[in-house]
Amino acid sequence: MLRKNTWATYDAKKVKEAEKFAEDYKNFLNNSKTEREAIDSIVNEITAAGYVELKTLIGGKKKLKKGDKVYSVWMNKSIVMFQIGSEPLENGLNILGAHIDSPRIDVKQNPLYEDTGIAYLDTHYYGGIKKYLFVALPLAIHGVVVKKDGTTAVLNVGEDEDDPVFFISDLLIHLSADQMSKSAAKVVEGEALDLVIGNKPFIIENDEEKAAKKAKKASKLTAGQQYALDAEEYEGKENKKVSGAVKRGILAILKDNYGIEEEDFLSAELEIVPAGKARDAGFDRSMILGYGQDDRVCAYPSMRAILQAKNIKRTACCILVDKEEIGSVGATGMQSKFFENAVAELMNLCGQYNDLALRRCLANSCMLSSDVSAGFDPMYASAFEKKNAAIMGGGLVFNKFTGARGKSGSNDANAEYIAHIRAAFEKDGINFQTAELGKVDVGGGGTIAYILALYGMNVIDSGVAVLNMHAPWEATSKADIYESLRGYTSFLENVDFRNE
Repeated sequence: MLRKNTWATYDAKKVKEAEKFAEDYKNFLNNSKTEREAIDSIVNEITAAGYVELKTLIGGKKKLKKGDKVYSVWMNKSIVMFQIGSEPLENGLNILGAHIDSPRIDVKQNPLYEDTGIAYLDTHYYGGIKKYLFVALPLAIHGVVVKKDGTTAVLNVGEDEDDPVFFISDLLIHLSADQMSKSAAKVVEGEALDLVIGNKPFIIENDEEKAAKKAKKASKLTAGQQYALDAEEYEGKENKKVSGAVKRGILAILKDNYGIEEEDFLSAELEIVPAGKARDAGFDRSMILGYGQDDRVCAYPSMRAILQAKNIKRTACCILVDKEEIGSVGATGMQSKFFENAVAELMNLCGQYNDLALRRCLANSCMLSSDVSAGFDPMYASAFEKKNAAIMGGGLVFNKFTGARGKSGSNDANAEYIAHIRAAFEKDGINFQTAELGKVDVGGGGTIAYILALYGMNVIDSGVAVLNMHAPWEATSKADIYESLRGYTSFLENVDFRNE
């Protein structure tokens, strides 16, 4: 089948629109390197567009109607947005669903230690990463430390030009003969990903050092023996003075700057991410290189799509969740009841709730699981089957199924649903392509699609092609990002598919 390059289909107006949207997206990436930061950025944008928090309406007398816009945040890590359509909720929702967590390195609960004059934070990586890619890079620390009194210290260190950065050390090539013989999975072990955070000892000299001023007693020792004894006393004093002094220096800085004590790490969520801003890539500035594009490159267009969708019949929904990179588990992951509970509250505020109506609403819904796809990389062509690979600049990507090997663990979208979306997208001139995640039996992966499909709704994965996926710096095409916005908007406005 003929594949179009999306850039070749754009006139000057669309090129300008794509560039403008790319700038908005880069700003979002720069301000949203963690789930909590992403939620803050999203809430600021949607409340400015008139969205009202759902919980402020619960227990009130107001009944939601067509055109009303509401949202609900869960634990500052997941969010769901609704724009009420003209049809009853029982007829189903049009849902865009993405995740806002990304692979990274997390700080352990008892992390701070010193070894041979270097202070470290002990870490545990999060999600699927090639560990060797995270060494010898400038890194930043983002997150929160919640103290016993309930107050929260917010850390964001390493992003401003005047900030210090941090790093994970690597073994010099001159001594790496054994290391270089290891497999890529073992060349850097998980327990070797500890973060270097300081090297300067904290020492306050005593004005009267008793040992130094101590009068020497008359002795029958020889001059050589006395010299050796003096040296022993001096070394003991100095060792005592500098032992743990670098760690103490870090504790002093944390206390002075953030009011944090060592035990406060027990209730902290600190994430180590690449330091630096998302940048245009290529002489033609056609791409974006930045951290965390899996899956914020789909989350941001999904959010923007629900803001600009107009004249919708079926209620539009955008859900952005946490924990996808580790299996969608926990209270903020897609497997929690947060989304279902939010839909129930919405139906109640619309005067349409009962258990059967909720079940019908979810079963009749249509969803695009907005998640990234593996961009075809000519440097690693052997991992792909080119006819069924996502091409950079080829437009929005549909993955009929994901999973591994014999489609294990996948959601496999129905042909009738795909045909309906094709018709809607072709009507609006959306550039799209289809893909699989690499060659059969080479690897695989999953998304939140199968979880929403448990309700019986129609779901298909649909997102942006990414190069360097799960690396510290991922690459995407500006044209693909803009087509995702156009495609997601068309989906919310035009799709009206029901199971027969």
